Formats: sequence, C-alpha cells, structure tokens
Amino acid sequence: MAQTQSLRSTSSGSNQRQVRRRIRRLRLRDLPLDTVELAKFLIGKSLVHEVPQGRLSGRIVETEAYLVGDAAAHSFRGLTPRNKSLFLERGHAYVYFCYGNHFMLNVSGGKQGIGTGVLIRAVEPLEGIHLMKRTRHTNQILDLARGPGRVASAFRINRKLDGLNLVGGEGSLWLGSAVRKTGPIGESIRIGITKDADRVLRFYELSSPFVSGPKRLNTRVVV
Repeated sequence: MAQTQSLRSTSSGSNQRQVRRRIRRLRLRDLPLDTVELAKFLIGKSLVHEVPQGRLSGRIVETEAYLVGDAAAHSFRGLTPRNKSLFLERGHAYVYFCYGNHFMLNVSGGKQGIGTGVLIRAVEPLEGIHLMKRTRHTNQILDLARGPGRVASAFRINRKLDGLNLVGGEGSLWLGSAVRKTGPIGESIRIGITKDADRVLRFYELSSPFVSGPKRLNTRVVV
C-alpha cells in the first residue's frame, strides 16, 4: 500500500504543484557538522535542479558517508585538483566521473579542509518526471534515479556543477527541505566498494521502493 501511494503521489500533477510550494532552500546552519549525521539528515530532504527546460526535484532516500581515514573515500590520499571540492565546507557539490560512463553527486561534509562527504545514492522523483524519462530513456519511474549514476543522469548533473554551494546563494542545483514526513531510516554496509567495505555507513528510508541495492541490505537495523 505504501509503495502504491508513493508512486501515485509522485506522478500526480497537483501533487507536484504542492511540492514546489513546500520546498525551501536549506542553509548552512541547517546541516549537521558531523558527516554521519549529515548522511542521515539528508534522508527525506529534497534535491532540486533548475534547468532551462524546467525544474527537476526529488526526495533523497539513500546516502553513504565517507569519512576521515576512510580508505574508500576520495580524500584518503589528500587534496588533489580532482577532489578539491570534497574539502570545501559542508554543503558543496563534489561531482566526479565514475567508471568512465557516469557522474556521481556527493555533498561535502564537516569543516573546510576536512575532506569528508555524503554520496547521494537514490532519489524519489517528484518534479520534472517527464524530463527525467526523456534523459534516462525509460518510462519506469522506479528506475529513474535508483543508484548514484542514475541520480546524476536523471538530474542532469555533470562536472560543471562541481564545487557549487548547495545550501547558499541562488545556484541552479540545491538542497531543499522535506516535502513530507520521513519514514524510519535503516542502515547497512556500503555498496560497490572493496576498501573499508564492512563499515556501516549507508543510510536509507526503509519504506521507500526507490532505494537501490540488494533486498538483504534494505531491511537492516533502524537508526
């Protein structure tokens, strides 16, 4: 029932108009300083990208945290020209090209110079669904932004947005408030990595059909 209601509300035109009125831009003061807490905090919050063709928005339903001393983090070996956005103060976009075929969006965490971040792994589409379908070449709403590569593709995110402040100013890509109450949050080990792979740093909305990953990882401990 919850899945049916979620899909129905996502595709409703009147609901999309209500969504636009409800989402407000988050500010720096809204974001937790601790990166793990930030990863949890972002569950249920909104991701918005205003493009020339219209507005794309959705509910963040899955994240992963990457920390100081974390062998899987891009910051593990220090600051480089490629990862410098990850070292910005929390709330900035770190966008990188992965496996030679898709981009991924991260939100920098902590204080400037620390090098922690939160990977946006899955989003429930809310606005601009017709544009996302066109970009992703699919009519399956569940598959539009389920997985970090699909998120970047559906939301038309590329390296031009790397370093953008997502919680300040008037940038085209930004983080917004929740449009409805967030369901219980689950946690698990991270997905698709080999280093520090056993760390429980992945967080997701338990009730969401838009979450990625194997089912065995999507019914874990509630946090």
